[in-house]
Amino acid sequence: MATTIKETEDIPAAYPATPSGLSTGAAALDADMIWQRIEAYTAHRWTARAVVWIVEECGNWEPPLTPATVSTVEVWLDDADWSVVTPSASPLGGFNLPGDGPYKITSTVGSGSVPSAVNEAFKRLAEYMADKGTGPSGATAASHNVGPVSISHDRSASWLARAMQNSGAGDLLRNYRRA
Repeated sequence: MATTIKETEDIPAAYPATPSGLSTGAAALDADMIWQRIEAYTAHRWTARAVVWIVEECGNWEPPLTPATVSTVEVWLDDADWSVVTPSASPLGGFNLPGDGPYKITSTVGSGSVPSAVNEAFKRLAEYMADKGTGPSGATAASHNVGPVSISHDRSASWLARAMQNSGAGDLLRNYRRA
């Protein structure tokens, strides 16, 4: 089975539109940053960009990102240069690469409208990231005393790193998850 050893994905000209219905704090966040986190978690892209994969070994190979339109497949021959090849289709989808390669596969990835589940995942992730709680930004614990009233707030140091799971966005993105 062919193995992808390198993936070079360009940044798209634009990410999908920001879903409506966000709170003021969530709407103030950088939407591109949220889309980048969603794309890091999923194998699907909704806006077009160029992607180049370097693949080694023979056998079945499918693009690890979808939807993908492959424009060229090249093989490195005799340590000289890349040469264009036309691999046969694989019965499993993708291509059947005949030799050990390495192969350079150039494509365009991304298209289509954003499904409602993905827009909802964006909203959940944005709202979770905008919620700073009662403590100061970056703090894991804070206490406030006003007379006899005391309020304390504790948060795990990894709260932002776990945002995809803790916000519920990851569950909504399950059908688009990287394998």
